[in-house]
Amino acid sequence: MDFCHIAPTPHLSVTDGRPVHLVLAHLIEEDEDYVNYYLQQKEKYGCMIIMDNSAFEMYKQNRPMYDSSKLITMGERIGADYIVLSDYPDSDPENTIEAAMVMAPVIKEEGFGTFFVPQGNKGSIDDLLYAFKFAATSDLVDYIGVSILAAPIAYDVESGNKLQRFNSRLRLMYDLDKRGILNTIKNNNKQVHFLGMVDGPNEVMFMNPFKGYIDTWDSSAAVWLGLNGQTFDTTPTGRRDGKFEEEVNFNFSTENVDFIEKAMDNIEYIDNLCKEYL
Repeated sequence: MDFCHIAPTPHLSVTDGRPVHLVLAHLIEEDEDYVNYYLQQKEKYGCMIIMDNSAFEMYKQNRPMYDSSKLITMGERIGADYIVLSDYPDSDPENTIEAAMVMAPVIKEEGFGTFFVPQGNKGSIDDLLYAFKFAATSDLVDYIGVSILAAPIAYDVESGNKLQRFNSRLRLMYDLDKRGILNTIKNNNKQVHFLGMVDGPNEVMFMNPFKGYIDTWDSSAAVWLGLNGQTFDTTPTGRRDGKFEEEVNFNFSTENVDFIEKAMDNIEYIDNLCKEYL
């Protein structure tokens, strides 16, 4: 399992040489240095690049979803292998499915792999499972993203109780397994990616029962926490206070050597968990 660490543009060097990167569409449009870094990674290491549609960032900022029509242009600019199709958190699953049915054939025709993120209405696990079943069986979908938003929204625990939020994606995996959807995904040779991380890095450890179903994972947690002078800890989740809620500033830069070392230590912490448990 390969982990994609996300970092502010001035500190992207801490992710140098990794085999897989997840990049954000809105930053490709806005930041030339960001683009050049990943193009160099592609040229030097032949890494795989997944281009996200920035849905999490837009949702958290109460901004409109990133313009679907721009995704192919941004994918070409960054040399993406997979493009994350437009998805719509906390809405009818058909909204995300219908968007995929329109965009996926076009993206495939342009030579990209398709990455589908199941979503559903708040409080409806059936909605979310329906969207996963579509992804597991559709020829339009190559890669399936397990959203950091979708599970907490489906179980209606996205805000207010960090313990419930932390466990929601694990519960989702058990529900997917019980319905046979995980086996369908595997049998249809689709890959699975975990998008983001909430209230502690030890979610990696707790996903050990499903290690055969998770191919890649991404998060800014390690780098952003470290650059703010903090490290993971020995509590059950690996983060006593839960998610560091301050939004990532992708222009952030520091010359504080101690903070940069903390970011590197946090990266090593997650990488070691991945090696041991996934």
